[in-house]
Amino acid sequence: MAEAVANVARRINATVEEGKDSLDLSKCKLINFPDGVFKVLRTVTENIHVVTLADNEMKVISSKFFGTFTHLQELDLHCNVLTKLPDVVADAEHLRIINLADNKFSVFPEKLLDIPTLETINLEGNSITEIPVERLFAMPALKWINLKSNPLDKDTLTAVQTPHQCEILFTADA
Repeated sequence: MAEAVANVARRINATVEEGKDSLDLSKCKLINFPDGVFKVLRTVTENIHVVTLADNEMKVISSKFFGTFTHLQELDLHCNVLTKLPDVVADAEHLRIINLADNKFSVFPEKLLDIPTLETINLEGNSITEIPVERLFAMPALKWINLKSNPLDKDTLTAVQTPHQCEILFTADA
């Protein structure tokens, strides 16, 4: 445990001291985003555009996270145990890419539909059966969505197979 904490501290310090625009806390055995990190990063959060929290054990991501990283463009949360996102994710007005692959979502995180800048959504390897197809395809910037390895219902499969302005990856025999 002490080694994991030290690893997180090293990565945060490197981000602050080197003025990086990204924060990588992947493979740190995190179960949530540590509150202490908000304090350490408070002077540089506007400069951070990419956050990677992949390969952890996170069950939730707090509303405070999105309120702190207001200039976030890319968020990688793949390989965690998330089942939902906070409603304030819709306030991430600069977010272009979100990776939620290999989590525990059973319902499409609909607040993503309220982010006009979102270009890429990766939801591969979850347990989603339905997606709000009409709203999804009305998203102005959406270019790519990965729904592979989700047990999509028959109506959803039919809807995603029709031509759209964005590329949709899905498993037809789900």
